[in-house]
Amino acid sequence: MPTATLAPERTAPAFYGRLLDHLVWVILAAVLVVCSLTIDNFFQVGIFVNIARQATFVGILAAGLTLVIIAGHMDLSIESVMAFSAMLAAYLVGSNGAGLGLAIPVWATLVLSLALGALVGLVNGWLVVRLKINAFIVTLATFIIVRGLALVLAGGRSVFGLPEAFRGVANASVAGIPVLVLILASVFLGLHFVLTRVRFGRYLYMIGGNATAPFRAGIPVNRILLQAFILSGILAALAGWLLAARTNGATANLGTGMLFEAFAAVVIGGVSLTGGVGRLSGVIAGVLLLSTIDTAINVMGMPPHYMQVIRGGLVLLAVVFDSAKTSLRRLGE
Repeated sequence: MPTATLAPERTAPAFYGRLLDHLVWVILAAVLVVCSLTIDNFFQVGIFVNIARQATFVGILAAGLTLVIIAGHMDLSIESVMAFSAMLAAYLVGSNGAGLGLAIPVWATLVLSLALGALVGLVNGWLVVRLKINAFIVTLATFIIVRGLALVLAGGRSVFGLPEAFRGVANASVAGIPVLVLILASVFLGLHFVLTRVRFGRYLYMIGGNATAPFRAGIPVNRILLQAFILSGILAALAGWLLAARTNGATANLGTGMLFEAFAAVVIGGVSLTGGVGRLSGVIAGVLLLSTIDTAINVMGMPPHYMQVIRGGLVLLAVVFDSAKTSLRRLGE
C-alpha cells in the first residue's frame, strides 16, 4: 500500500510560514554581522553586553504587552506606569530635587512600585472586562491620567540622588553579566514557561484566537484577561523601578517613547495584532534588534532621529510579514 505524502502545495506554505516566524532572528544575525564588519571596534564583548543591558527596560515592557496582545487586546498605559513607578520610588528615597529622602528599605520601594502597577492593571482589566469598554480607549485614558499623576507627585520637578543600595541593583554584575540582563532573561524565561506550559498561557492564546469559543467551553475568559492586564502593569512597574535605579532618579519625561519601542519590538517579533499568535522568543529578538541598531547608530555618531525612521520601517515590514503569514496559514489548511 503506498504511503501517503503531503502535497507540495500544502507543505510549501507551511515551510514559508515557519521561515517568516523566525525571520527576525535571521535579520538580527545579519545586522550583527554587518555592524561587526563595517563599524570599527563593534565586535567586542563590551558592546554586546551594552546592547543587552539597554534592551532591559523596553524588553520588560514588551514582555507584558505581549501577554495582552496575544489575548487580543492592547495596553497603552505601560509607559506611564513605568514613569509613575520610577517617580514614586525615586520620590520616596531621593535626597535631591523633589525627593523626600526617606530612610526606607529598597525592597519596600519595589513592593510599592509593583503594587502601583498591579492597581493600574486591575483598573484597566476591570473596565475592559466588566464594563466592556474597548481596551485601546481605556488604556489610552489611563496612559494620560497616570502620566499626569507622575508629574503631580513631584510637582513637575526631577528627583535624583538615590541611595547606593538602590543604584547598585542596576549597576551590579554576577560573573561578568549585568544584573539587569539576568532580570530580563528571568522575565522572558518565566513568561515563556507560563505561555507554553501553564494553563493560563494556553488560555491566552485561545482567547486571542476566538474569545467566544473559550467562553462557551467554560474557560474563565474574564478572569484570564484581568490577570493579563495586571501582569502587564506589574512588569511595566518593574521596568520603571529598574530605570530609576539605572538613571539615579526620575524626570518628568522619563521613558517617553518607550511604549512605541515596546510595541515595535512585539510586532517585529511576530506577535499578531489580531491576537492568538506569537512567541516570546521572537519578541526578545525584536528587542535585541532595536537595541543593536540603536547602539550602532550611537557608535557611528549618527543623529538619533535616524532610529525613528528605522523603527517605523521595521514595524511596517513586520505588519506586511504578519499579513503574509496569515495568508500562508490559510493556504496550508
